[in-house]
Amino acid sequence: MPFDFPTDAQQRGLANYHAGLAAESSVELEYQTAGAILLERRWRGAAGEVDIILRDGDELVFVEVKKSKSFARAAESLSQRQLGRISLAAEEFLGTQDLGSLTPMRIDVALTNATGEVDILRNVTGF
Repeated sequence: MPFDFPTDAQQRGLANYHAGLAAESSVELEYQTAGAILLERRWRGAAGEVDIILRDGDELVFVEVKKSKSFARAAESLSQRQLGRISLAAEEFLGTQDLGSLTPMRIDVALTNATGEVDILRNVTGF
């Protein structure tokens, strides 16, 4: 059986996937260094996926990670529709918590640039 080399598109997709994982790991480390506890990575509910869910004191933090060449380009890739999907997924996750929708929470967007730096936008409600 001959070996099929991946196409250029497949190679780019794989590289982007691994770059996304590395960005998520950098963001997790940033939060954990500040004392947050990782609860879930790439949690998927009916409404969609949340990249990272952490506990920061009494508050749950739902984090969307965006990676690009610059912070500005990463921020530009986030749409109102995505924020809505993340909000719905967060509400779904809150349903698994003892306090339900009364659980203190926020949604953060973590931007990473080409050099691996992280910029966290806390409590994002829209652009």
